[in-house]
Amino acid sequence: MAAFSPATLLQQAANIVWVLECVVNVSQGRDQGVIDELASSGGRSLLDVHTDADYDRSVLTLAGPDLLVDLARLARRTLELIDFRGYRGVHPALGALDVVPFVPLGETTRETALYRRDQFGAWLAEEFGLPVFIYGEEASLPEVRRGAFTTVSPTYGGRWPDPIMGATCVGARGLLVALNVNLGCSLERARYVARTLRSTNLRTLALLAGDRVQVSMNLIDPLVVTPLMAIAKVAAMEPVRSVELVGLLPEAIVLGHEPEYEALGIEPTATIENRLGRQITHP
Repeated sequence: MAAFSPATLLQQAANIVWVLECVVNVSQGRDQGVIDELASSGGRSLLDVHTDADYDRSVLTLAGPDLLVDLARLARRTLELIDFRGYRGVHPALGALDVVPFVPLGETTRETALYRRDQFGAWLAEEFGLPVFIYGEEASLPEVRRGAFTTVSPTYGGRWPDPIMGATCVGARGLLVALNVNLGCSLERARYVARTLRSTNLRTLALLAGDRVQVSMNLIDPLVVTPLMAIAKVAAMEPVRSVELVGLLPEAIVLGHEPEYEALGIEPTATIENRLGRQITHP
């Protein structure tokens, strides 16, 4: 396994043409000072930050040629600044640096994402003594969450959660869109909606986030089940009050549907391609 060192990867990243996205989920959504520090540590690779105080969670989207270096710095700052013992969010979580998926973009291969996933997971375990669960082809993220430290053992690192940092899930996956659909019904009704709509391409979870009753959705293949289709499925069962986009969208699903997304309060410019374009034109 090749070493994952920011110093040595600077030259490596400069010599290889590839683009990976990482959608880093950290267990901090309430301390704005910490969130700002983590965003700053993402450097030039940072494309987006989404924060939710009730989830006690922030999602930082990174991509670009400096990804490996910026990701390592973000991971280190996360583990330095977040004490998982204080986590009180409504969203399931295993650790301070909770989830790190590698997503191939453009011509980047799935094999590249798998290699970087394994490399990064091994580095986390060696550098911080952190239990790391690898997910993707071996097991899905929900399967890892359900079985962590019982039926599923860490791939790297110790056998039990770190008392302060917890554990980290590092994965490789395709493009995914995350949405929270807020409803005006009871939590029990939202759970029924989530169960009814759950499928291979649509993962759902009903949550009470503060005063919001919502169905949290992960669109596993957003080109097959698009955000507009998923929202329509929910609306067919319960009136939708509002929609929250978590992270960014692939441009392909937005083109030609800009008015519909704007009507939902989602900016059509909230795409991976748009933010990468800004990164190139504003280095």
